[in-house]
Amino acid sequence: MSKQKTAVITGGGQGIGKGLAKRLAKDGFALVLSDMNEEVLNATVQEFKDQNINIASYVGDVSKPEDQKALVQTAVEHFGSVDVFINNAGIEQVAPIDNIEPEALELLFQINVFGTVYGIQAAAEQMKKQETGGKIINACSIAGHQAMSMLAGYSATKFAVRAFTQAAAQEYAKDKITVNAYCPGIVGTGMWDRIDAGMVDYMGLEKGEAFKKFAEDIALGRTQEPEDVANFVSYLASSDSDYMTGQSIMIDGGIVFN
Repeated sequence: MSKQKTAVITGGGQGIGKGLAKRLAKDGFALVLSDMNEEVLNATVQEFKDQNINIASYVGDVSKPEDQKALVQTAVEHFGSVDVFINNAGIEQVAPIDNIEPEALELLFQINVFGTVYGIQAAAEQMKKQETGGKIINACSIAGHQAMSMLAGYSATKFAVRAFTQAAAQEYAKDKITVNAYCPGIVGTGMWDRIDAGMVDYMGLEKGEAFKKFAEDIALGRTQEPEDVANFVSYLASSDSDYMTGQSIMIDGGIVFN
């Protein structure tokens, strides 16, 4: 019998990360989830344990390289390998460029960009040791393909994620490690609740109005669920995507076309 593969997911306690975990568990992976919110993470882990899913967790900050290395080590200690590593954790910031504060901009890059880089480094180091290859999957966004007003800082971080995805794919190809990214659109999660609230503050909109306005442009006529993203990430995590690397693919229901 072949050994069960292990998927590590940052920001896995809630939102899209939890949706990814549900799908990969269904696909047969053992899971290692990390999150900064210990209470939320513990609740999610218990939910999976109640379903007899092999799972471990690590409370960590992706912007700290030592935490990313410890997360990988947690996976190795519990399940023996890291086969898929998903840099899902991220934060948003809504502000006109004139109002972007240094501290907020630094935090945005520390989590979304530095955290992704440190995750790539930690995962690749372990995957090279295993000599079996692996899959690194990064969270990008439609904002990483087309910058958006009021989301300039966030958009910039996601453009950076695309760059690191492409470069890492080239550097690690010889080690049979593929690196790709998923680019969601308008997902009904806590992040979009906060984006909507930010638009209310800066644009004088009513609560929910910004979310509705963005959603009107979706060709398929509905906002997406975490499961929509998870279905695509399932492909990226599977052997079906073995010949795909360096790509940042939009899964947005039809908003950005390029």
